[in-house]
Amino acid sequence: MTNQTLVLPWQALHEFSTRVFVALGLPEDHARQEADTLIWANLRGVDSHGVVRIPWYVQNTQNGIMNTSPNIQVTVETPAVALIEADQAYGPVVTNMAADMAVEKAKEVGIGWILIRNHTHQGTMGQYAQRIANHDMVGLIFVCSRPNTAPYGARAAGVSNNPIGLSAPASRHPHLVLDMATSLVAMGKVLVARERGESLPIGWGLDEDGNPAVDPKDLATLLPAGGPKGSGMSLLFECMGSLMVSNPLVLPVLSGELEAAKTVHVGRMARHNQNSVVAAIDVSRFADINEYKEQIDSLIDHIKALPTAEGFEEILMPGEKEERTYAERIEKGVPVPPKTLDTLRQIAADLNIEFIEGVA
Repeated sequence: MTNQTLVLPWQALHEFSTRVFVALGLPEDHARQEADTLIWANLRGVDSHGVVRIPWYVQNTQNGIMNTSPNIQVTVETPAVALIEADQAYGPVVTNMAADMAVEKAKEVGIGWILIRNHTHQGTMGQYAQRIANHDMVGLIFVCSRPNTAPYGARAAGVSNNPIGLSAPASRHPHLVLDMATSLVAMGKVLVARERGESLPIGWGLDEDGNPAVDPKDLATLLPAGGPKGSGMSLLFECMGSLMVSNPLVLPVLSGELEAAKTVHVGRMARHNQNSVVAAIDVSRFADINEYKEQIDSLIDHIKALPTAEGFEEILMPGEKEERTYAERIEKGVPVPPKTLDTLRQIAADLNIEFIEGVA
């Protein structure tokens, strides 16, 4: 048993994560893509989407929800668009495929717009947006899932919290990468609070009676970011993603078609299932790409030169804080809470695999 947070080399965490997913039945390449996703998040301080998620992946895989051998098919394709049937594939596997397909289509016709149907959890959206920006393109991705957020004016879940990734390539500066959800906070932050034994701030979500949830175990629904703004975005994303691929995720829960209560407790949600939109736009179709990236850099410089508000030492760009954390953790390692380590140790024993290198 571990009683303190340990700082571990990211390589050791990556190799352990890969061993877990291989033991669960994923091909080596798919296992490494999943490990890449978790460690990408941990290295950038987004620990809510890092190795803390492994137990949930193990449970969903063993319950037959996450498919280790999916029959992934492109069922619709034109020069600019495509629809991928994921067959409950691990999210990173099919989303990397979609991002690369979007880039290739954008190279040919200026834009690639890919819809993914029936996949499972993808991790952070920023990694895919960054993947597209690395090709000097503007990236967009958003996710649709079961309801876990209260629509504005409601006290029960009725929309998803739709993680979103947006990116624009820069030159001197890191690419601009916005990673957010339509809820005030991502569900993963609630998971991290639970792992650390912390209380939730007022405003993150509600319990089953519609009261502010303070104990992470009591949280029944998240609250939307910006009230009607986050709520409205979520509703439209469901229309643009799930309904467009004939795989509604919100309506079956609200109508009672699925076995889930209308007051949907996030710990007792309907079977995990998601749809996504992944898009890439070739900037060079509209402007000189080098000039565009220089203007991005100049825009960043001028915004950061503005006078700071009270309580702020500097103005940070989307993704900048994460890139700084990455520079630190890639060298010093990733902190892992004791409860997470104990859980991972048990998973290693259950799967009969070697535990994290250097940890007793």
